[in-house]
Amino acid sequence: MFLERPSPQVRRRVLLLVLACGIALFIWRLGSTGLVDETPPLFAASARAMAETGDWLTPRVNGLPRYDKPPLVYWLMGLGYLLPGQSLWNPLGSWAASLPSALSSVVVMLALAATLLRWPQPSPAATQGGLGGATRSALTAFSAALAFALSPLVLIWSRVAVSDSLFTATLALSLLLFWRRYAAPECQSWWPGWVLLALAVLTKGPVALVLVGLTLALFAWWQGEPKLLMRLWRPLPGLVITAAVALPWYGAELLVEREPFWQSFFGYHNLQRFTSVVNHHLQPWWFFGPMLVVSSLPFTPLLLHGLAQALARGRRQPARASLGPFAACWLLVVFGFFTLAATKLPSYWLPATPATGVLIALAAQDLVAWRDPARPGASLWRGRLVGLATLALTAVLCGGLLFSAHWIPLIQDPEMPTLPAEMLASGLVVRAGLCFGLAVALAAVLAWSRWRPAWLAAMQLPLVLFGVAALEPLIGLGDRVRQLPVRQIAAEVVRLRRPGEPLAMVGTLKPSLHYYTRQVVLFEGLRGYGLVNLADRLQREWRQGQRPSAAIQGRTVLIVIDRDTSRLAYWQPVARVTLAHYGLYQLWRVDRLELARQAQALKDNFAVTANWQDPRPERY
Repeated sequence: MFLERPSPQVRRRVLLLVLACGIALFIWRLGSTGLVDETPPLFAASARAMAETGDWLTPRVNGLPRYDKPPLVYWLMGLGYLLPGQSLWNPLGSWAASLPSALSSVVVMLALAATLLRWPQPSPAATQGGLGGATRSALTAFSAALAFALSPLVLIWSRVAVSDSLFTATLALSLLLFWRRYAAPECQSWWPGWVLLALAVLTKGPVALVLVGLTLALFAWWQGEPKLLMRLWRPLPGLVITAAVALPWYGAELLVEREPFWQSFFGYHNLQRFTSVVNHHLQPWWFFGPMLVVSSLPFTPLLLHGLAQALARGRRQPARASLGPFAACWLLVVFGFFTLAATKLPSYWLPATPATGVLIALAAQDLVAWRDPARPGASLWRGRLVGLATLALTAVLCGGLLFSAHWIPLIQDPEMPTLPAEMLASGLVVRAGLCFGLAVALAAVLAWSRWRPAWLAAMQLPLVLFGVAALEPLIGLGDRVRQLPVRQIAAEVVRLRRPGEPLAMVGTLKPSLHYYTRQVVLFEGLRGYGLVNLADRLQREWRQGQRPSAAIQGRTVLIVIDRDTSRLAYWQPVARVTLAHYGLYQLWRVDRLELARQAQALKDNFAVTANWQDPRPERY
């Protein structure tokens, strides 16, 4: 039986509440922390360069073109960098760079809530519980938005300056529009889904076509109505629209950059990432099984129950009642496709998180009747077990956070040696545990009362408080320990650098040094050939903002080096002047002749040769 659709006034109130939660989770204090190494500074620097140079075609960072992602995320970040007064309201550079990610997640929250408010899904518990059908529909819509937003992956990536949240949003909006076209063809046009698909292609590339195409094909098979759905979705003219929106940039970029763009973007960042392991991202084939579990904490039992429930209802559901099966197909396609991919990253699971939000909310909606004696015994106990498992899992997480003093000292990170002590002193982890404890208490009280349809929403609201009062300050603490020393060294570089003096970073590589100094940085690793490479690159490498020059008397180079690298045998003999020291990092001024002599000694004594000209797709 379908739940009642809420009134327009109730729908507006729910959407306003969802918006308020989204702002609290993702917009509040955005930009209060700096860019997180290693990838976000590359996005931010490329976007800022677009805004400052007016070249909106090719993303460039550190004097080199950056071919790894299409331009939409750079364009949106760049619009933020066009605003005046950056030094006043965006001093760390992270507000303009992170805003597209934050807004993307807020938009997905609103889209999920709006879809379930307009098309409430059927529930065997529709006549059970102490609240009216319209109120329960509103609660399901609200819970779906928060189930998505409270995913650990979404909480983290929505404040990070990368393209994953934007890709998740464009893909989710495209798929939701396709489902809405099926559910209500009389009031939903066929073409908006294809436009959003084009934006997804401009965000991440051809993988968007694959994920959407496989999801629609699987759902059409599941519903047993492929001909009807093809007529409704109109794939041929739809793909023409997608191509008309997305292909002009690809064509222009290929015309200007030619083979390097083709080989890097299509060859390395798309085909090779799927067929082989790149950049050391090797994971076992079952990697996304644990990711499914972890990414939906503490609602994993509800997700598994919702997925099983959607599949158990069978094929050929009525169009308006098919959102659960559609979300199941969506999740299974993301799971299957990236399981087959050789390169695996946690962020690859993000496109499935909107589907998990729907499945979690629908599962909770059907558990309202877990205490009703008229329900069959198996269903009664299944519902009780799923609900109790969710509460128990949340309680376990609560206990782990409250007793964090026993495991925080075990954290060992050479880049953040003081992190355990600062976490314990801050009390933030205990505060997080209290939020989880409040979530358990509220859900348990409501679950065995006439207000039990609101039990999931009651659990989620304290977790929103966790995001605001504990997680965001913890991110700030991590930024202060890990990233602040890099920003301090960057400030010293800006203050002390001589005109034309090159800048290098060896050992631990932090692209944020390039962002905050606005200088080309020659990055080299900690092995012996890093020193040889650096000496050779200073004399031979050309890139925008960096011209080669001979090592002659009086010429120097600034080197940012971490503590462990500075103690290595091949760096110890290098004469230098230490200009600054923050955290793990030292700023050296080294005579170019001295550097060249040490490089020659490594060549002569250890047969070390320069290899910086070897092809490296991840070069920056």
